[in-house]
Amino acid sequence: MRKRALITGIRGQDGAYLSKLLLEKGYQVYGADRRSGDSSFWRLKELGIDRDVKIRYMDLLELTNVMRAVELIMPDEVYNLAAQSFVQASFEQPLLTSDIDAMGVLRLLEAIRMINPDAKFYQASTSEMFGKVQAIPQNEKTLFHPRSPYGVAKVYGHWITVNYRESYNMFACSGILFNHESPLRGVEFITRKLTSGIARIAKGLQEKIIVGSLDSKRDWGYAPEYVHAMWLMLQQRQPDDYVVATGETHSVREFTEVAFRSTGIRIGWKGKGLREKGIDKKTGKTLVEVSPEFFRPAEVNILIGDPAKAKKKLGWRPKTTFSRLVEIMVEADLQRVRKECLP
Repeated sequence: MRKRALITGIRGQDGAYLSKLLLEKGYQVYGADRRSGDSSFWRLKELGIDRDVKIRYMDLLELTNVMRAVELIMPDEVYNLAAQSFVQASFEQPLLTSDIDAMGVLRLLEAIRMINPDAKFYQASTSEMFGKVQAIPQNEKTLFHPRSPYGVAKVYGHWITVNYRESYNMFACSGILFNHESPLRGVEFITRKLTSGIARIAKGLQEKIIVGSLDSKRDWGYAPEYVHAMWLMLQQRQPDDYVVATGETHSVREFTEVAFRSTGIRIGWKGKGLREKGIDKKTGKTLVEVSPEFFRPAEVNILIGDPAKAKKKLGWRPKTTFSRLVEIMVEADLQRVRKECLP
C-alpha cells in the first residue's frame, strides 16, 4: 500500500521539491493549500508534477478545517512547511505571523493527536531562531535568541513540537534548516532578488539592484538536498531534531559578486555603509545600491550551522557548493529572461 503524505505550504519552494521527491518514492502526495486569488502552482508546474499532487484546501488558522483534512487523508507522514516566511514582513504583520507560524503548528499537532496519532510529523524550524547567535557555529543545543516576530513564532512552533513528542509519545521532529535556495525561491528573498535582477541587468532590462545589508552572513545550501533531509528524519526509528546546514557562511556581498560573475560582469565596491555601491569594473556603471528601506529593525548578522548530527545519524551531507548554487540560480533566471524577451 502506498504511503500517504500531507504537505502544508505546497506552493512554496520546499513544498514543490519535497513533493517531487516523495512522488519519486511512490507516495501519494496531498498538498494543503489556502484558498486565495493565486492558484497558479507555478513551482509544481515547473517541476512537471502539478497533476500528480492532490490539492486539499486547508487553512492553519482554522482548527476544524485542519481536523477535517487530517481525517479525510489519514496521512502516514505530515510535513508542516506552511508559514509566513518572509522575515521583513513579520515586522509589519507580527500577529498574523504568530497565528500561522506558532499557533498553526499547535492546531496541526492537536488535530493529528486526536485523529491520527500514529502519523509521523515534521516541523519546519529555522536558523532564524538563533538570531543573535550565542555560539558559532550553531547546533541543536545552541540557545535561541530570535530577532524577529518570525523567529519568535518559529521558536514556539519548535518547542510545541518537542512538547507533543515528549507528552504524547508522538513521532514529531523538527528540522532546523539554515538558508536553502534554488531557482524556485520567491523573488521577495534577497537571493532570488539578486539572481533575477542580475539576469535582467545582463540582458539590458534593468539598470541596478537596491539591497539592504551587504555584510549579513548566511549559511546557504541547495533546497532539493535539504528536503531529502526532511524525509530522512521521518524514516528513523526514533524522532529527534536536527540542524541541516553546510557549515559554511558567506556574505550578501559575496553572493552578489558570484552572481554577477556568472554573467561575465565583474563588480567592485566603493563607499561604506549606506553609501556603498557596486560598480561594474568594465563600464564604471553603478549596478548595486544600498537602502535603509531593506534593513530590519533587529538584524541577524551571522548564521552558520553545524550539521554533524545530521551527517552522523541521517547519513545526510550537502553536495552542492556555494558557487555552484549561485550559478544554478543565475542560469535559471537567465533562461526566464530569454523567454520573456521572445516575441
